[in-house]
Amino acid sequence: MSDDEVTLEFPDEVVTATHVRYVTLPGVAGPIALVTLDNGLDHTRPSTFGPAGLRGILTAVDEIEAHQPPVAAIAVTGKPFIFAVGADLAFRSSITDPAAVRPALEALGRLGHEAFVRLGSGRLGERRVPTFALVNGAVLGGGLELALHCDYRALSSGIPMLALPEVFLGLVPAWGGSQLLPNLVGPQRAIKIILDNPLSQNRMLKGPQAFELGLGDVLLEPADFLEEALTWVGQVLRGEIDPVAARTPVERGAAWAAAISAGHELADGRLHGAAPAPYRALDLIALAETATRADGFEAETQALADLSVSGELVAGLYAFDLVQKRARRPVGGPDPALARPVTKVGVVGAGLMASQLALVFAHRLEVPVVLTDLDATRLDAGVAAVHREIDNLLLRRRITADQAGRYKANVTGSLTKDAFADADLVIEAVFEDLSIKQKVFAELEAVVSPQTVLLTNTSALSVSEMATHLAHPERVAGLHFFNPVAVLPLVEVVRAERTDDATVATTLAVAKALKKNAVLVADRPAFVVNRLLTRFLGEVLAAAEQGTPLDEVDHALDPLGLPMSPLTLLALVGPPVALHVAETLHTAFPDRFREPSSLARLVEAGKGGIYTAGPDGTQTIDPEAAAALRAAVAAGGTSTSAANGSGSNGGGGGGSGGSTVAPSAAEVREAALRALAEEIHLMLAEKVVAEAPDIDLCMILGAGWPFHLGGITPYLDRTGVSEAVTGERFTPPGVATLPV
Repeated sequence: MSDDEVTLEFPDEVVTATHVRYVTLPGVAGPIALVTLDNGLDHTRPSTFGPAGLRGILTAVDEIEAHQPPVAAIAVTGKPFIFAVGADLAFRSSITDPAAVRPALEALGRLGHEAFVRLGSGRLGERRVPTFALVNGAVLGGGLELALHCDYRALSSGIPMLALPEVFLGLVPAWGGSQLLPNLVGPQRAIKIILDNPLSQNRMLKGPQAFELGLGDVLLEPADFLEEALTWVGQVLRGEIDPVAARTPVERGAAWAAAISAGHELADGRLHGAAPAPYRALDLIALAETATRADGFEAETQALADLSVSGELVAGLYAFDLVQKRARRPVGGPDPALARPVTKVGVVGAGLMASQLALVFAHRLEVPVVLTDLDATRLDAGVAAVHREIDNLLLRRRITADQAGRYKANVTGSLTKDAFADADLVIEAVFEDLSIKQKVFAELEAVVSPQTVLLTNTSALSVSEMATHLAHPERVAGLHFFNPVAVLPLVEVVRAERTDDATVATTLAVAKALKKNAVLVADRPAFVVNRLLTRFLGEVLAAAEQGTPLDEVDHALDPLGLPMSPLTLLALVGPPVALHVAETLHTAFPDRFREPSSLARLVEAGKGGIYTAGPDGTQTIDPEAAAALRAAVAAGGTSTSAANGSGSNGGGGGGSGGSTVAPSAAEVREAALRALAEEIHLMLAEKVVAEAPDIDLCMILGAGWPFHLGGITPYLDRTGVSEAVTGERFTPPGVATLPV
């Protein structure tokens, strides 16, 4: 079936129009065709490309070709704050005829290439004119690929997001990006943008960062950007400057091969072969060194068609939809109009977590923040730590000098809680002990107003029990951040037994103002993320108890392509925190979460994890940590030498020990997944969250569960684990899975 025979229409396409106007520049013979991409909506609905929009580009170039007098150049820009953000992601679900899926996808790939080449090449009949991309705002995916097709690029320093995020979703840049970018900035930088950034939780570049990487020829301030960009266009056309001469030459041969090899190491280290898109992207970047554009573009089209019928893309689009839509509108929350204003915040404690909380409140809410502590030395250190981080934000140009001064003035300390008398919200970040937290809340209630919202950052304890003895327990809720606070996007908003709607609404509104994604959870032990991770880790440590070598245990989950191994995660969380959560869950559910004696021994030994750095800097298993994990495994346990990091331990929070037969890596993986399926089934029965997608969202944003798996519940459905363990699916067929 040829492209001409394929009917390519997206019924729900929001069409991005291609508007053309003609401007004259001093000293330039002929007008400039100024093309503006605009879908007619405000900046909250970025311009995307579907079939109708791509055909609109071709029609616009026909108009430009026919214009009299002939144009001297073409320049393309976007609507306010947005250049363009790529393909309309509805394309996959819009192709409903199974027999037409692949031909339609190939037609879409070729149509995108045709439109971008036609505009970017500047070929108007028998003549060719220079083309310029004036990138005024957010530019992602196909939008960036369109800019790469142009001869020259001006970037605004105010660009908030610039990326090729396709690999994050399970695709590849397929409208020229994989071929044009490496030949512009070199394969090493191209791999950073196409592979490394998407695999790093979809990291985005800002305008200045993109300019430093060579994506732009000039960096201009956002004020009067278009006027300044057109002035620059005139300078280029008059021959006053030559942007091409200023570009860094691209090394080929051995340097190109070395970059591709490093890219494979990167992909293997992150995914262990679990997802196809990164490897297809590397193949395309390798091809870009020698292929003609026609051959390279056709290879992109074939990769698009292959990956678009894969389970990974369906899973990735499901996860993307969760993060982009569900995360922004928490399910089960009360009327947002009930939220109270927050004009001052108190933080109880001045340690590491408390100072992180104070920083994010001062930075995002821009209100006075007061920390308290019983010790002047700790208090002064906590305030100083916040001030240092504000200086770091200034150094990294994340804030202005004026903002830095205001934030520092807003962050103060007090040795008494009287400083909270006029606070609208107070959050405690003290030691994880229920009696201590109850005492803190009692002291707070004596000094704050009855309307002040009282929050706890507890990772596992009962929020309801913290509020038991208060006169106003209805204004107590949990706001559980994940460490590091400034980086991880999830907060679990915990509704206790007597928390009222106004408190929940205020807490959700604050989470949104902090630029965090909130999931509303019930007050159950360890909530969602920590409960599942502890069950998961318990199975891993249980396998070590039964004699599976620690290095084998730690890599048993590699085929899933998780962002880090379980024991690396343990080191990141910290054994003391993991121990506290595991003890809480053991008390609540002793049948599934065993006494975490192995973690207790690790903490007692003062170990931050099971790995240590070897003499050459490589990561090796710490024999002392391995010995601590298995020290109390006594009768019937299998023991091997600490040198190879294997042996037995006393369990970490779950699993079934007792067997002297060491499970294989595959058996460890199966046990961990079955435990997760069981725990999720129970959590949904307990109504810890509203629906299974909320658990998926928590694990994606709070634990880095990869997009290519599409959330934990669809993955368990897709692999048959959920039905094998619980007798039913978590999600209907076709949700994050290919239709049967």
